[in-house]
Amino acid sequence: MPETKPLAVFGEFAEGGETAYENAKQRFKEQNIVLPTFAQLRDPSTIPAEIVEKLKSVEKDAADPLNLFRVHWFNEHADEEGDNFPGFVDVPTHIELPSELTGVDARIVLMFGNRFPMIRAHKVLAAYSCLVARLVTGRFDPTTQRAIWPSTGNYARGGIAISRLMKCRGVAILPEGMSKARFDWLNKWCMNPEEDIIKTFGTESNVKEIYDECNRLDEDPENIIFNQFSEFSNHMGHYAVTGPALETVFKHVTKDRPGSLAAFSSATGSAGTIGAGDYLKDEHGTRIVAVEALECPTMLYNGFGEHNIQGIGDKHIPLIHNVTNADLVVGISDKSTDNLDLLFNSPAGKRLLTERGIAPELVDALVDMGYSSIANTLAAITAAKKWGLTSDDVVMTVATDGSDLYDAEREEFIARNYPGGFDDVEAQKIFTEHLEEIDTEHTLDMDETNRNRVFNLGYYTWVEQQGIDIPDFERRRSQDFWDGLRPLADRWDAMIEDFNS
Repeated sequence: MPETKPLAVFGEFAEGGETAYENAKQRFKEQNIVLPTFAQLRDPSTIPAEIVEKLKSVEKDAADPLNLFRVHWFNEHADEEGDNFPGFVDVPTHIELPSELTGVDARIVLMFGNRFPMIRAHKVLAAYSCLVARLVTGRFDPTTQRAIWPSTGNYARGGIAISRLMKCRGVAILPEGMSKARFDWLNKWCMNPEEDIIKTFGTESNVKEIYDECNRLDEDPENIIFNQFSEFSNHMGHYAVTGPALETVFKHVTKDRPGSLAAFSSATGSAGTIGAGDYLKDEHGTRIVAVEALECPTMLYNGFGEHNIQGIGDKHIPLIHNVTNADLVVGISDKSTDNLDLLFNSPAGKRLLTERGIAPELVDALVDMGYSSIANTLAAITAAKKWGLTSDDVVMTVATDGSDLYDAEREEFIARNYPGGFDDVEAQKIFTEHLEEIDTEHTLDMDETNRNRVFNLGYYTWVEQQGIDIPDFERRRSQDFWDGLRPLADRWDAMIEDFNS
């Protein structure tokens, strides 16, 4: 067993962190970089007017530090002609899926992540949360250290984007089998792509290989590992920002049609996004649905395997996953996500959906759903069926990224599976099999026994492989530990304000 190490929860200033802190302040002063607080990202109406005005002349995907103030869910959607976000909206962009599509009475509502800047995915929020928490507590020196971003997809891109905005060097680590669009983006944004893009073996399920590379890099003190699977600031960023954003959408959709916020579904991945479910449970008693790939059913069946629901790296339990607060586990097959991605992005599929009575503007909006977004939606439908939810119940989830990240993969999928072309008959088959015939077979009720069983699975990764001290590992079992994290966002905000001033 490796040498034990303490649980890294950055609530206090680091011992000996004065030099890193002063160097960071000087760098940011020279580069005129201002850090947004979590409160401002939660409610962008509190962002200073002069910054909002300056943003009007800044492209949403530019490597401009002002775009830090766009790292939230309230960006207005730019039209296809424009390159810039016109401004902020009062309610995050979202859609409600009709029963003609879902087959359930419950109201399924998705909040769109591709309105985030630079990477068109919400992982840029997780990256900012992780870097800013270390920066203001004296744990990262942007003038001498490299920020290492291990990921199975969008988080690595988010980390590189935030690194560029904060004028420090970032390094992306991700499996070689990830989407072509991700690597194309990284090649454009990394300062030195040959050195700063590290490809590890495998695909979504090969997370251990990422950890092994991190442990190698961690031997050099100039490398700081921002491991999204173990950085509690990832969890807290979504608790403090994504959770309230979902609450804003919920209040909007129930303003004229009251209902309960019955459930929130999220692919576990790094377990950052699902932290928003903790917020919703605290505020609304919402049940939390944890989603994983059926081809790699770690929580469901202690299983293993590979899959193509990109962005939800698995075959382990993240250290920051509050599994003893989950209510249901749902397995979703990548056969469903691959096929529905084709349905939502093909002329034949769009024709079918329109003929079934789904509004054309909503059909057009389905292109804003990537693989994991579809998985989240299917899990929401599954939960609604399992629990017999009614039209008085709202099930919320997030569309983490858009289908444009998977254009190359879709072409390969069509070539493999529909060499003769994809037509209306094939579209109907997909709709029937992957929407109409959704069942509840691959689900797990998270009673106390199952919560503890799933929690215990994390031992092998975090204690045996990564050296977390057993008492530290164990105290995460109690909700008292997670409740103790809640003041961190306010504490970091006070530090951010001091740093800015």
